[in-house]
Amino acid sequence: MRDIEISQAPIELYKVLKIDNSVGSGGEAKYVISEGLVMVNGKVETRKRKKIYSGDVVEFNNEKMRVKEVPHGKAGPDGAGSHG
Repeated sequence: MRDIEISQAPIELYKVLKIDNSVGSGGEAKYVISEGLVMVNGKVETRKRKKIYSGDVVEFNNEKMRVKEVPHGKAGPDGAGSHG
């Protein structure tokens, strides 16, 4: 499992997939979520804008990612997050 660092929680589910580069675009993220291909904390989630909080675990393509809020200015290079 890897950590996804974000500068502010909550964050919408589709944005987690984008930050992690698990998908090529926001549209693709929304599609895979709506098709039931993403799990949050062990349950299938189809709400694209589901609020994700620090400590939540997102699973996609058999990979688990734990969302971790870090102090402002310490998230990834773009300030939104990284795939640590």
